[in-house]
Amino acid sequence: MDMVLTLVGNARQPLTTKLIGAVRAVVDAPGTLVELGPDAAEFTLNLRPADISGTEQRAIGALGGATIDLALTAARNRRKRLLIADMDSTMITVECIDELADFAGVRDAVSGITERAMRGEIDFEGALLERVGLMQGLPEDVLQQAFDARVRLTDGARTLLATMKASGAHAALVSGGFTYFTERVAAQAGFDEHHANTLLFTDGKLTGDVGRPILGRQAKLDQLNRITDMLGIGLDDALAVGDGANDLAMIQASGLGVAFHAKPMTANAAAARVSHGDLTTLLYYQGIPGSEWTTVGEEQDQ
Repeated sequence: MDMVLTLVGNARQPLTTKLIGAVRAVVDAPGTLVELGPDAAEFTLNLRPADISGTEQRAIGALGGATIDLALTAARNRRKRLLIADMDSTMITVECIDELADFAGVRDAVSGITERAMRGEIDFEGALLERVGLMQGLPEDVLQQAFDARVRLTDGARTLLATMKASGAHAALVSGGFTYFTERVAAQAGFDEHHANTLLFTDGKLTGDVGRPILGRQAKLDQLNRITDMLGIGLDDALAVGDGANDLAMIQASGLGVAFHAKPMTANAAAARVSHGDLTTLLYYQGIPGSEWTTVGEEQDQ
């Protein structure tokens, strides 16, 4: 079957001719090299399914530790019609619940639970309720303070969304976090819809609980299935991206599932990874050259 090996450099580690040559030598790629951008290139390989994993590992080894992102993906149906994305530590640079906990004075306790939940070491729903419970009594207006002071889009977020939507793709933000933040992030980045958990307040203060049902790993997969059905497309037409254990089901079910600067459990189980670059790497993985990108004010993400 035809597979495409994509190599993407970054500001800290340019993609050099030497690195490209080293990879091509170990994967036996005599075909034409396609330059997607100043730091991105790809070439097509014909592989048996049993050889895919070994080929990827040889390519990674040939990089010799260079911090180059690499993906080996099917050559057919590369440009996806749905982007379904996690929010915290994926589309934005922080975990919103940890930032709220900082304002509540319980950051260390909450962030430790967050880390364990994202690594898949503890149950997500229980971890969410435990963390929210630690912030009981937090004034509701603190949410806006936290958003204004701490929440920033990840580099490349707007360009990723704008480019995919310009070609007709649908974009959904699905988060185990909170609707207060997904609503604002979806508007900033350009998502068509957003889904998350709802914090509950009484007399302007957090009750320490969230609305039911809780949106976790299964709910993210359910949203993927619902949206593909709504659009009349297949799972192969979807690109899913996230960093935590609760993203893994939708990542593995999608035609292109990407672990983005992910926890080890997620990175090891995903078919593709972005470990060094920004979100525009997802455009290169779809074979979309930089000359076709729709760039919109990425400097505002900082």
